[in-house]
Amino acid sequence: MKSDLYTAIAQVAAERGIPREAVMESVQQALRTVYKKTTGSDEEVEIEIDVNTGKIRIFAPKRVVEKVNDPLSEISIEEARKIDPRAIVGDIVRIERQPSNFGRIAAQTAKQVILQRIRDFERDTIYNEFIDRVGEVLTGTVQRVDPRAVILSFGKAEAILPAREQIPGERYRPGQRLKVYLVDVTKDAKGPQLLVSRTHPNLIKRLLELEVPEVASGAVEVMAIAREPGQRSKVAVAARQDKVDPVGACVGVRGVRIQSIVTELSGEKIDVIEWSSDIRTFIANALSPAKPITVILNEDEKVARVVVPPEQMSQAIGKDGQNARLAYKLTGWRIDIKDPESLKGEEALLVRSATSLPELPPDLMALGRQPRLVRSDGTFSIREREFGPLPSDLVLKSVDVEIVNGVVNVYYDRELRARYDFETGRELPLTDDETANVR
Repeated sequence: MKSDLYTAIAQVAAERGIPREAVMESVQQALRTVYKKTTGSDEEVEIEIDVNTGKIRIFAPKRVVEKVNDPLSEISIEEARKIDPRAIVGDIVRIERQPSNFGRIAAQTAKQVILQRIRDFERDTIYNEFIDRVGEVLTGTVQRVDPRAVILSFGKAEAILPAREQIPGERYRPGQRLKVYLVDVTKDAKGPQLLVSRTHPNLIKRLLELEVPEVASGAVEVMAIAREPGQRSKVAVAARQDKVDPVGACVGVRGVRIQSIVTELSGEKIDVIEWSSDIRTFIANALSPAKPITVILNEDEKVARVVVPPEQMSQAIGKDGQNARLAYKLTGWRIDIKDPESLKGEEALLVRSATSLPELPPDLMALGRQPRLVRSDGTFSIREREFGPLPSDLVLKSVDVEIVNGVVNVYYDRELRARYDFETGRELPLTDDETANVR
């Protein structure tokens, strides 16, 4: 028995690469099961195994009592003192058991139980290893390919890459190494099931962390990702440290950093744009490579009307509307793209609602009210003249400015808030009529 069992333990430990302590614990549990099965007893026993010789000893622990009520766990003081003359009530004495039929059959049974328990241990080990890695990028080797899924190997673990998580048009071959995003880990009768993806937006985020030290360190943060796998993605990034160019850091010198990610994703184009807390600026950036003239927001319907130069209309919309569609996914705003010609007859709405972006064309600047950003000191400029300061609640906000008969009228949310003489810059009082909300 000793030779067979010791050989089984050594073989299992070597094949499975499991720590000896875990093997011994499994052996002890298995032998307890075998003991109960072969003796037909419910008595609890302790198993001692000599790790050097493989010798097994079985002990039944009993509590010393005056009167025995449960023979399976108790022993009288008289019987206890036959084993240990110094025993007193309350002590635990260990009675060695040597069942006559605990031989080769018991060892073979134990081996089967051991193997099962070690398989369970392996499954738990794999599950515990990967459950904490959900959301990470893993590198696996393609093992099998069929129309429904690709099976990837990660050593002891296997992962499923379903057809819905595969990049359209991408081809896989056995032995190919792939980077994938770990979506989920579940327990199954056959072992842990790993679900991975090549289409998840966060795959790009994790690849940026691997390729861009500024992203890994937190100096640059990935704020939003919009993706059409295999075709094009947009990534919005923001700097969290001074003097860091978030877009330049992600793209790298001559595009070397972003190109390595593009190559990994089978040529998928990636636009890196700068995130902004100002939604107008963010929407304008999201339409890159187009450069919008202005952005008009409808807060109630969450619709942005974007004016772009006629020659950039195709860039703003993109092939089959892809650029506009990705900008919508990135910002969460529906985007209505217009050129200046289409806005004829809507000039009043444009100048009343829009916040101007840099380099606003002269023909739009001449229309009625003009949007202006109030600086941190409360001042604003118009036609190369400075006015202000405005009330503190308008600082860093966009106001509408209109010049009528030499008077600069300043509106916020269609309410007249201040008046200035255009020539002298002197602040003028508000009249009763002018303090009312304007149309």
